[in-house]
Amino acid sequence: MRAKEFNFPVTIEWLAGTRVATRVSGKPEIETSSPPEFRGTDPTVWSPEDFLVAATASCIAITLSGIAERRGLPLRRLSVSGEGTVGTREDGRFGFSRMKLRVEIDTDEGMKELAREIAREAEEGCLVAVSLDLPIETVVEISTAPAPV
Repeated sequence: MRAKEFNFPVTIEWLAGTRVATRVSGKPEIETSSPPEFRGTDPTVWSPEDFLVAATASCIAITLSGIAERRGLPLRRLSVSGEGTVGTREDGRFGFSRMKLRVEIDTDEGMKELAREIAREAEEGCLVAVSLDLPIETVVEISTAPAPV
């Protein structure tokens, strides 16, 4: 039996200098360039490095919210911030060496343990995070308040 497969095609077209147009059919184009750290000249333009960290953080958030909905965890607020570190890796290559994610969840009183369990499931189930060859440290903070009446 063959496992399910999904494809995610993108097209990149050079514009000028280090700027490219990143395109996915049916979606808005995103201009992309080198970050200032690598001689990029416009800090307001998304870089591939921004995309990698954003893809990981948003994947965790989307995976967590989907699991929360299926498991009945009320989310009052969900925030995921991420920071990727680039440098010389243990294998001697220059690239992302680690990433840190901070997950903040607000839910109802009495749901803290379920929220923690769902956060662990999201870490294990996020397709982007499990596809990366680098350590990802995830810090989860959960706050609760009485359920609204």
